[in-house]
Amino acid sequence: MRIDKFLKVSRVIKRRTVANDACDAGRVTINGKPAKASAEIKTGDVVEIRFGEHLTKFEVLAVKEVVRKEEAGLMYKML
Repeated sequence: MRIDKFLKVSRVIKRRTVANDACDAGRVTINGKPAKASAEIKTGDVVEIRFGEHLTKFEVLAVKEVVRKEEAGLMYKML
């Protein structure tokens, strides 16, 4: 699954276009490497997102195409 879609489906970022813009600006890394919006993500990857001074870091636990709101938090674990 693409990283921009994962961020939207898991509700880490509200809109896919915002996730796409964050990737294009170089604010998203996967396993320590800068990620484009089209980068593939898999279980076990560590993702970091930088918004100004705020850094969000999490590990991917599951990759699903469709997830209900209540289950979205189970797709990742905050580090």
